[in-house]
Amino acid sequence: MSKLKVIQLLPELNIGGVERGTKDFSKALVANNHESIVISNGGIFEKDIINNGGKHYKVPIHKKSIFSLKLSKVLKEIYLSEKPDVVHVRSRMPAWINYFAFKNLNSKPLLISTFHGLYSTPPYSKIMSKVDHMIAISETVKNYIKNTYKVPENNITTIPRGCDMSIFNNNPIDSKWMLEWYDEFPQSKDKIILTLPTRISSWKGVDSFIDLISLLNNDKYHALVVGPVAKSKRKYFNKLQNKIKTLNIENKITFTGSRNDIVNIYRFSDVVFNLSIKPEPFGRTTIEAISCGAKVVGWDHGGTKEILEELYPDGLVELNKIEDLKNITEKVSDRSYPSPKNNTFTSEKMVNKTIDLYHQLLISTSS
Repeated sequence: MSKLKVIQLLPELNIGGVERGTKDFSKALVANNHESIVISNGGIFEKDIINNGGKHYKVPIHKKSIFSLKLSKVLKEIYLSEKPDVVHVRSRMPAWINYFAFKNLNSKPLLISTFHGLYSTPPYSKIMSKVDHMIAISETVKNYIKNTYKVPENNITTIPRGCDMSIFNNNPIDSKWMLEWYDEFPQSKDKIILTLPTRISSWKGVDSFIDLISLLNNDKYHALVVGPVAKSKRKYFNKLQNKIKTLNIENKITFTGSRNDIVNIYRFSDVVFNLSIKPEPFGRTTIEAISCGAKVVGWDHGGTKEILEELYPDGLVELNKIEDLKNITEKVSDRSYPSPKNNTFTSEKMVNKTIDLYHQLLISTSS
């Protein structure tokens, strides 16, 4: 296949699924002998882009302001200079700036967008559909795009997200890590570990998780909530803490805060949960946890449903049925109970499908 030059646009390169995905895809493009360029306002992954053989242009395309549209001139100049084959937009504000840059180009690259979420319906979001082709990260997202923006099905390709199996795998846990973990969290020793990996937010299902722990009348369980608490969520976090006190389960649940050793936490967990009340567009933590050998239990909707239907249908629970959640947790947390199938949602598959799609679309537009 011919060598491609691909430009990816996103607001910034800091922590997040879209950001990590952009960084990983840039690395994969270079590894597959293509040229990779990323345009963003920069961030912690900027160095990774460059160190892995990509190029980065720092342009403040992250600001949601009418004045940001002036940056279309900057994008146009980059496009004229770099002559990319593909421009791939991953966010709405950059998509708007790009729209005005494209208007003034005589020779236009192939324009792709990835819908990473269930975007709202105003005209601001519709810009993501004003492209040559759209990628949806799940069937949930594909159906949402079709119904919301009334675009033809053949203009959308579903390419699920994937995780890097060289990082997310079931390799043995280092004994030093285990000792340090038990030093920090002795309350989790000799317990069946139930983990909810999530930032603290009202729609992420922490309330349901607390309800579940209160119903498990057995000291053999210990629950972990792994993720950050933003300043804007402190009030909600305090409410959760009060609920835990009222239910008298303070010794059964630990909030670890943000951690950079999530892979080992997945490996160490018996059951990992995805209990988001709103449907997840995809559900990255679900595939990460399964890749690391954990069983996963989640509500029967959105991207989580799609993943579990394929890899671990035993872990599906009807939304908000807390008693069913308890019963399934007790069942699958038994260490003799079967584990999920091997993860099929890999970064390698996602990368190959995306590059193949670029080639197919370039061939069909040139013929």
